[in-house]
Amino acid sequence: MTVLDANAPVRDRLLLAAARLLEEAVDGEVSTRAICEAAGVQAPALYHHFGSKQGLLDEVVSHGFRRFLAARGGIEAGAGDPVDAVREAWDTHVRFGVEHPRFYGYIYAPVGREAPCRVVGEVEALILSTLEPAALQGRLTLPAADAARQILAASSGVVLALIANAGAAVDWELSRRTRDAILAAVTRSDAALPSASTAASAAVALGAALDAQGSPLAPAETALLRAWLDRIARAS
Repeated sequence: MTVLDANAPVRDRLLLAAARLLEEAVDGEVSTRAICEAAGVQAPALYHHFGSKQGLLDEVVSHGFRRFLAARGGIEAGAGDPVDAVREAWDTHVRFGVEHPRFYGYIYAPVGREAPCRVVGEVEALILSTLEPAALQGRLTLPAADAARQILAASSGVVLALIANAGAAVDWELSRRTRDAILAAVTRSDAALPSASTAASAAVALGAALDAQGSPLAPAETALLRAWLDRIARAS
């Protein structure tokens, strides 16, 4: 790789060099030396701006995900049917992984990493934000945070399965079937609400309302109420 424009800011050169090398890496491994040589800087510059190589690569992947999301117009949580927003978040997550397999491999492949890649938290937060309106409507069968973790785990597995089968046409139907099965497990349809207003769904809805609107109770009382609601929600 040729050295980047020496007049560009050092931070930008490091980001661009790392992004290019990560996209080209067959095994997902990119060395600090290769990044610095491509950016035309010494290793101390990388540590000054990003703290570590992982800090730099996390920023590269996070920036790539935000750009991908912005290019698709974002996810409009709360607009229309909230479960449709969850479907859109799933599809966006899966498509990002399939279209950027090297980035996705970096996110999930390394086993001995000190901390998970920041994008994992960003994707989970995106999914959680789309679930909160459904929770307020009593349409979740479990707490929104639990549902978000289940959806993230399932969609991540789908992405890795699709990437592993890169030689064949992308099986988008696998993603859709898995998505719909998970959503059927964690949500209730509008038609089911009148006859399925269970204690669990009511507890989830009240917990979501406390998150959205705050609580008039004292902190200790709110903590106790949340513990009770969580126990009821998980008892279904």
